[in-house]
Amino acid sequence: MKIAIAGKGGVGKTTIMALLARQLQQSGVEVLVIDADPCPHMAQTLGFTDTSKLTPIADMRSLLAERAGKTEGSPYYNINPEINDLLAGFMLEADGIKLMILGAIQTAEGGCACPEATVLKRLLTKLLLGNNQAILLDMEAGVEHLGRGTIASVDELFIVAIPSNSSVRTATDIHKLAIEAGIKDISFIGNLIEDDDDRQFLSENLPQKPVAFFPNARAIKKAERQNQKLELDASREAQEAAKQVIHYVNKITHN
Repeated sequence: MKIAIAGKGGVGKTTIMALLARQLQQSGVEVLVIDADPCPHMAQTLGFTDTSKLTPIADMRSLLAERAGKTEGSPYYNINPEINDLLAGFMLEADGIKLMILGAIQTAEGGCACPEATVLKRLLTKLLLGNNQAILLDMEAGVEHLGRGTIASVDELFIVAIPSNSSVRTATDIHKLAIEAGIKDISFIGNLIEDDDDRQFLSENLPQKPVAFFPNARAIKKAERQNQKLELDASREAQEAAKQVIHYVNKITHN
């Protein structure tokens, strides 16, 4: 399965992705997490300590230019860049979870993320997964990645929303663009839930009811603030929500 997570900045996409990765790994699934956020935090959340050995693809400027097929002065990119050797060279593994960081060019003159998006799109399209394998893709905040068609090949797009009007507006915009991009299965996840009022607010204001609600758990916030690895058992309610999401995906992909 190939799962992508999107949403407004600050809604907890990375936290939920980490919890889903832990749940899948403990269920015996081989997991590859791709952090495609320009400000990646997935390594910290999953507890990777040797990230200095992991080179973001975006840091390899000459490689990106070559793989994307862009020549100087040309606005066009090759839509089929070769990516076979990227997996081994740009991946770390810890606690049974593999991690790849897409990254982004962080200089003022860095330009758009088109080369990175092209390589990532090709990677996701080309990889064929077995029943016991999963790719989890943590996207950048907002809607720009949908305009690039980066995640058109995913099996499921989850849009994370918290109980606020601004989050709901962004989630609704992402949902609309995802439909236009041809993504077949699109669902919502509620996060930072305090009570039934929060659940009701999201259920009534989003295009469809979320498949799961993750709590505003003190243990999860504490782990993030102290730069600690997020464990699946940090919150029983969060663990149950992660199980609900995985059960939902399994049901969708096997129908």
